[in-house]
Amino acid sequence: MLATAILRGDYAPDSILPREAELMETFGVSRTVLREALRTLTSKGLIESRPRVGTRVRPKPAWNLLDVDLLDWYSRVAEPMAFALKLQEMREMIEPYAAGLAAASHTADTFRALAAAHTAMVAARNVDEWVRADLQFHLSVLTACSNELLIPLGTLIERTLEAQLRLNAKRADVFNASLAEHTAVFDAIRDRDAVAARAAMASLLGVTRGRIEG
Repeated sequence: MLATAILRGDYAPDSILPREAELMETFGVSRTVLREALRTLTSKGLIESRPRVGTRVRPKPAWNLLDVDLLDWYSRVAEPMAFALKLQEMREMIEPYAAGLAAASHTADTFRALAAAHTAMVAARNVDEWVRADLQFHLSVLTACSNELLIPLGTLIERTLEAQLRLNAKRADVFNASLAEHTAVFDAIRDRDAVAARAAMASLLGVTRGRIEG
C-alpha cells in the first residue's frame, strides 16, 4: 500500500515518487486504482503534484495525522512503543479535563450511555468483552462533555485506542485490573464532582502509562 510505504519511510519526505508505470508494477494495481490512491493521499496531505516535477512526498509536518485513515495507517508502521507513548500523551492532555467537563455537563442520555459502558465493564468475562466496554467508556466520557468539538476526537482515535486498551488489558495481571480506577472516574462523574473526575482520570491514565512503559 502506497500510504503505508510513505508513512514507513520507504519514500522519504521531499522525495519524488517513481513514475506511474513503476508504481503500478510495485503495488500490482491498475492506472485507475493508482490515480485514485494518489488523489486520496493528496487530500490527506501526504503528497503533492507539481507540473514538470512530478509527485512529491510532503514534509512530515504537513501530513494530516488528524485523519482517521491516516492515523490508523501510521499506527501500523510506526515504532510501537513510540506511537503508544504519543497516543498516551494526547490522552493525558485531553481526557482528565474531559472527565471534569463530563461531571459538570452530562445529560441524562449521555450519563446513561456512560453507565451502560461501566456496567458492561463490571460484567465482562474475558478480554474481548472488557476491551469493547472499556472503549465505550472512554468514548462516552468524551460525549458526556457536551462539547461538540471534543466528540469527534473519539471517532479519530477509536481504532488506535482500541488496540492500546487491548494491549494494556493483556499486560495486566488480570484483564479487568483497572476496574477500580474506572469506577472512581464513573462515581465522580455521576456525583458531578469535576475536580474528583479530573483527578480520577489522571490516576487511571497513570496506570495506563505504567503498563505501556513496563
